[in-house]
Amino acid sequence: MDIRDLKVFQMIAFEKSVSKAAKKLYMTPQGVSKILKNLETEMGSQLFVRDKNGMHLTESGECFLVYANQDIEDYYEIKRKILHIEQRQRKVVDLLSAYGILRLVTPDCINAFEREHPDIEFQYREYPDLPVEQLFEEKEGNVAFSIGDFDEEKYHVVPLETFPIKMLVNERHPFASRESVTIEDLKDEPLYIESSQFQIYHLVMDKCREAGFKPNIAFQTSGFSLCHKMVKANKGISVTVDFVFDDMRESGMKLIPFSDGVYEWKACMITRRDEEENEAVQCFRQHIQDWIGKIRRGEITR
Repeated sequence: MDIRDLKVFQMIAFEKSVSKAAKKLYMTPQGVSKILKNLETEMGSQLFVRDKNGMHLTESGECFLVYANQDIEDYYEIKRKILHIEQRQRKVVDLLSAYGILRLVTPDCINAFEREHPDIEFQYREYPDLPVEQLFEEKEGNVAFSIGDFDEEKYHVVPLETFPIKMLVNERHPFASRESVTIEDLKDEPLYIESSQFQIYHLVMDKCREAGFKPNIAFQTSGFSLCHKMVKANKGISVTVDFVFDDMRESGMKLIPFSDGVYEWKACMITRRDEEENEAVQCFRQHIQDWIGKIRRGEITR
């Protein structure tokens, strides 16, 4: 047996069906059944029983699943460790970035890094905020950009920039004449907001919960762009940050600050404390800090 066989067994146990497991694994049911039969032959025991509700682990199957789960976890852990060793030796920056932060540091920043350091292999992947944190926790990548506060005992944390979160309304909306708003003003308003995979969603939901109401969420999106589009059409309101609003350069809308507490979108760069940093990551971190400094001093425009 090999890791692939164990993953097939694991998927059958999870789905309780050969056909469903095959679909998830992009295999044929015949191929999955053959692997299961070979495993049962090798173990000398029946690992599943079937009834009208699907497939269920036998006592032997339950025992086998414990070891299969551990073997799969150990396999991917050693793969990650070897990958990090290879990345350190080859001078690789493997960046995980939450959506919006590359817009913040600007593509010019990344292009300049690659141009100035042709010896460093640079690669990046973008996800919503929470998947970035989960993947980085699982040892994916060697540097990450994300939103929020991070455990400084686990990570080296470099704050990039912090922006106030503001309400976004159409200029024809009744709120447009106000100088400020509170979380209470969201009540009953159609709200377009990034999904629960983003920190801004949880901040707004927590504020609403503290105020004793559930917001009227019209739609959850995978980014700020659709929120802006719906507000521009005066379909509802949203929440966003200054630099995104300025970058989109859309007319007919207004940003209004919240006056009833702290609403912040805090972008950070993190690396792991328990992992030896390679020279490439150190170089990348310094480049990002220098670039953000130039933006703050007005030497570079975003």
